[in-house]
Amino acid sequence: MSSTPENPRVVVIGAGIVGCSLADELTARGWTDVTVLEQGPLPSPGGSTSHAPGLVFQTSPSKTLTALARYTVEKFGSLDVDGVSCFHQVGGLELATTPERLAELHRRAGYAASWGVRGEIVSAARCKELWPLIDESVVLGGFHTPDDGLARALPAARAQMSRATARGARFLDRHTVTGIEQADGRVTAVVTDRGTFPADQVVSAAGFWGPVIGRMAGVDVPLQPLAHQYARTGPLPELSGATAEASKPILRFQDRDLYFREHTDRIGIGSYAHRPLPVDPFAVLPYDEARARNMDMPSSYPFTEEDWAPSWSDCRQLMPALRDAEIESGFNGVFSFTPDGMPVLGESRLLSGFWLAEAVWVTHSAGVAKAVAEWMVDGRPSIDLHECDLTRFEEAQRSPSYVLERGAQQFVEVYDVVHPLQPMERPRPLRVSPFHVRQQQLGAYFLEGGGWERPHWYEANAPLVDALGPLPERDAWAARHWSPIAAAEAKATREGVALYDMTPLRRLDVTGPGALGFLDRMTSNNLRKKPGAVTYTLLLDESGGIRSDLTVARLAPDRFQVGANSPSDLDRLLRHAPGDVHIRDVTAGTCCVGVWGPLARELVQPLTPDDFSHEAFGYFRAKETYIRHVPVTAMRLSYVGELGWELYTTADLGLRLWDTLWEAGRELGVIAAGRSAFNSLRLEKGYRAWGVDMTDEHDPFEAGVGFAVRMDREDFVGKAALARAGEPARRLTPLLLDDPASVVLGKEPVYVDGTPAGYVTSASYGYTLGRCVAYAWLPAGLPTGTGVHIEYFGEKVPATVADEPLFDPNMTRIRR
Repeated sequence: MSSTPENPRVVVIGAGIVGCSLADELTARGWTDVTVLEQGPLPSPGGSTSHAPGLVFQTSPSKTLTALARYTVEKFGSLDVDGVSCFHQVGGLELATTPERLAELHRRAGYAASWGVRGEIVSAARCKELWPLIDESVVLGGFHTPDDGLARALPAARAQMSRATARGARFLDRHTVTGIEQADGRVTAVVTDRGTFPADQVVSAAGFWGPVIGRMAGVDVPLQPLAHQYARTGPLPELSGATAEASKPILRFQDRDLYFREHTDRIGIGSYAHRPLPVDPFAVLPYDEARARNMDMPSSYPFTEEDWAPSWSDCRQLMPALRDAEIESGFNGVFSFTPDGMPVLGESRLLSGFWLAEAVWVTHSAGVAKAVAEWMVDGRPSIDLHECDLTRFEEAQRSPSYVLERGAQQFVEVYDVVHPLQPMERPRPLRVSPFHVRQQQLGAYFLEGGGWERPHWYEANAPLVDALGPLPERDAWAARHWSPIAAAEAKATREGVALYDMTPLRRLDVTGPGALGFLDRMTSNNLRKKPGAVTYTLLLDESGGIRSDLTVARLAPDRFQVGANSPSDLDRLLRHAPGDVHIRDVTAGTCCVGVWGPLARELVQPLTPDDFSHEAFGYFRAKETYIRHVPVTAMRLSYVGELGWELYTTADLGLRLWDTLWEAGRELGVIAAGRSAFNSLRLEKGYRAWGVDMTDEHDPFEAGVGFAVRMDREDFVGKAALARAGEPARRLTPLLLDDPASVVLGKEPVYVDGTPAGYVTSASYGYTLGRCVAYAWLPAGLPTGTGVHIEYFGEKVPATVADEPLFDPNMTRIRR
């Protein structure tokens, strides 16, 4: 078959569950020239799919992972092999044996309601009914999800292989990939030990061999394989006579890092309780060599009894029926982990046509395959995948040492109760701003993001707490990684002046004769303004979805400073930049201090030769000037709703800039303030955070940032799609919690008239307003004053739809 743009030659590397699912999804969309290469024998080639226990729990703190799992359940439930369904919907049950875990299960029930998964908190007695073998006396309660169950991975792979083959795909086993050919930056062929296969598109779905394939292509794959223990008991008298593969829900005992499933009259047990057992993907044995060494398959390592002993004791404590049982068989199965626990998906910019579909577990396999197929065929997936995008990691997060260390920690934390603000413990500190030493001296409480140390508050400001009015007491969860000092810092910003370290925000330098035209075409607002203008604009995709929001400062006719969000923004701009445009990420070599508050001008003006009055230096303007000895780019911006400037300079001068501002601000009572206060202040103003409040699943008008779209100008990416869009069916909606003592944190379900209608994106206590502020995606048209309820730890907290901005709606504090 000859290649055409409508039916390109696709080679998929790996015939595990992801590769087979992808072949099915691609051929269903008309891309039928698909070849799937597999080094092992089919239908059980020896990778993770061949030994996966198949437990599918759909609910996750990640909306994206939940959506991927929901599609997997839906699809596998529609497939069968020899009359047997590829999904056994026995339900899921997660147990709590500690109050902390029971609280976590209430949060998980909230996630389920937010993302559309059926589930309920059940009593210990109900847990016993669902799983009679457990000791009810050690259980406090459970979370029951009736639509979860067992994915039969190998039959599901076979079923999809059969469908894809009927549409024209071919599956070739015993073909070991030895190279990836390329020309002019494009992939051209896959080389194997049994021949070369020309290709227009190549997808690496090689599982834990992903780094091996990536190296052949010159593409980094930040993935670490680790071995995970799985054992089966002998026959149990309590299960004698069983004929079905399973009749009870799949079971999690997360307090001991264990899970269970039935194998007819036996029980399979998986453990994450043991030490991390990293595996070198370049040292994994080929299939035949592994078999020759008495291994079942390359992904099945010998069972380590010493690692199993503590878990076996915990199993017997939970299930008395196991006290007389023996382990009949066991193995250490290899799975893929990444630094953040998410899959790695997308097309490489460095090698066009080379795609990754890696670090995907069976739970999410069909969902990932659908999303990647949409991405390849239609140009974009139908759901937000920014958490999975292969470009999301910073350069400092891609070293082999980092991937190994963080991958191992992800293994350890699989079943841990993880707070949304919980920072990683190692390797830290990794990236620090030039102000770090001063921040340490001020007693900064650091959290971490993108490898950066980020102060959330400063102990030096503790004395300011005494001047506050009474603050509502927080529950233990909401109080974690929080301090009342944040309230004092917010108050000081509203009343005086504060310094904020904004260094971790990404800065791009865009130059060249075509820079203006390029940025104007790629973004939604009008950038054709005189040098000195700063514009808030959006990076949209072709469907009008918000890929990012940017702040673009025109510093000279052909020079722009772009404030961006993630490495993915840089990647997207580089993919589309013409030859006369040059883009550099200058974040690491620069720094930024936000100087904000009603006294900001009094602090900055004496230090600079330029006029910083409102008339001479208006809002959303930029100026290159000096702060005493330090050259800076000053931008009149404020993400806290107060007068002020962002001051940028080179990293070598950063400490001098900080010290100059600090010394000059002493008589004004200047403080350093952290991200906790910043988040409160920005929510009071209704400023959106990309990736949290809005993603490419949302268009600007429903997200409340339509002011950054100029539909009356020349064509830009996404304009045509926005022109076709009708009235939004949903909107990002501001809520104020009714009770001044109530706090929510984000991702909680929101109920309208007693029914789940949306979910919270961002939330923080608004110290100026004396209420918790929450933004939520809700049906459009809810009038101001509408009462809703937010579910927090199983309790319905009343809240009210509010007008925005909640604070200083006339912008008088910023524009003065």
